[in-house]
Amino acid sequence: MTSSNSSAKLNSAAGGIDSVAATARRNAQRRKNLVWLGRATLFLLVIGGWQLLSGWGVIDPFFFGSPGGIVARLLDWAHNGTAYGSIWLQIWVTIEESLLGFIAGVTTGVLLGVLLGEIPYLADVVGPFIKIVNALPRIVLGSVLVMWLGLGMPSKVVLAAILVFFVVFFNAFQGVRSVDRNLIANVRILGASRFKVIWHVVFPSAMTWIIASLHVALGFSIIGAIVGEFLGAQQGLGLVIATAQNTFDANGVFGAMLIIGVVALSAEVFMAMLEKRLLSWQPPTGADSNMPGV
Repeated sequence: MTSSNSSAKLNSAAGGIDSVAATARRNAQRRKNLVWLGRATLFLLVIGGWQLLSGWGVIDPFFFGSPGGIVARLLDWAHNGTAYGSIWLQIWVTIEESLLGFIAGVTTGVLLGVLLGEIPYLADVVGPFIKIVNALPRIVLGSVLVMWLGLGMPSKVVLAAILVFFVVFFNAFQGVRSVDRNLIANVRILGASRFKVIWHVVFPSAMTWIIASLHVALGFSIIGAIVGEFLGAQQGLGLVIATAQNTFDANGVFGAMLIIGVVALSAEVFMAMLEKRLLSWQPPTGADSNMPGV
């Protein structure tokens, strides 16, 4: 009799847990649907209002453009290209510059961040110079790089790498400094060399900080490439924007900005997938479900 009662209670508890889980899933799906509904509504209100106000003459489409004019400009670029060649070539040039700058900036940022985080003396020596360079306006650095490296791709890659470097460096440095020193001491007591401590303890512990910086760094790599192209280039979306600005082509400016937004959003989706894979060993937190874009 007692065994039957226990089984009944266990089944009841299991059923209650399943019911709670099902309710949670329904609530999550309902929230997701509401989020997408809100996004679609906001998009339609902004774009529809913009088009209507342009058509009614409330805002001047010559200066502010219009959604219809932007679509027409994009179709024209797709069929006839830009003044500098195919629009697809301009997109690829900007993506290539951004990716190369991102890789270079992340690599140097992680290496120096870990190195200075592990060697306090070196951090004290180099720290002030890093802060000085970080305080310089990026557009000034871009102008200097154009003079040094010319109008080709290297100046854009270096500018993108500089922007990425500081974001990743400070996060990597802070991540290394936040590692539990008792854990490091215990590992060293067990006979681990300094390299093994860094590779097996420090670097994995700082990985969360580093991965978190990559979202911002990826956006900065695109900004660096665009700014470099805007200052002086032979190809790229930044040059397309600069040309449209000089010819008072508002639709061209907004069209290029739309392309950049799509590229940035696609890169962010890829980075979120990469983060999920790299940090799959971590338990999920309640904050994860509240991240923008999820």
